[in-house]
Amino acid sequence: MRPGLIFWTAVVAFVIDQGSKFLVVHGMGLDQRRAIDVFPPFLNFRYGENRGINFGLLDSDADAARWALIGFSLLVCAVVAIWAGRRADASGTMRVSAGLLIGGALGNVLDRLLYGHVLDFLNMSCCGISNPFVFNVADVFIFAGAVGLVLFDGRKDGGKQRQNAP
Repeated sequence: MRPGLIFWTAVVAFVIDQGSKFLVVHGMGLDQRRAIDVFPPFLNFRYGENRGINFGLLDSDADAARWALIGFSLLVCAVVAIWAGRRADASGTMRVSAGLLIGGALGNVLDRLLYGHVLDFLNMSCCGISNPFVFNVADVFIFAGAVGLVLFDGRKDGGKQRQNAP
């Protein structure tokens, strides 16, 4: 198992996520101001506390739900690390994708441990459509990592299983 690239990508993603949250939420006082227009309507900072998963799905104030999401996230991180780390044919892109997913997930896990919820602050709208949802850098890393794992699974045939004709 070669966890080097996966590990370091996860560390960088984790640090960028936590640094961005600290800078925007605490450093810029978003937790007090609640809204900062950066480049409206394309980029705004809006304070959000996500107790569920993406877009507030499974939102719950129950402590059991918080710990279940933490446990599930840690399980996914372990499975992805083991799966991608053991693949002899895993490309560098696949390993980076695994690291992004793991680093983002661990960033959100730390939020749940520290605050009881995930800190969200990014809001993007465009073209007359007002987006009511907020997300964070970890969510971007998780999404990019998941897409990367699907697109760059390490198989030379693009992920298709070839069958030999008789």
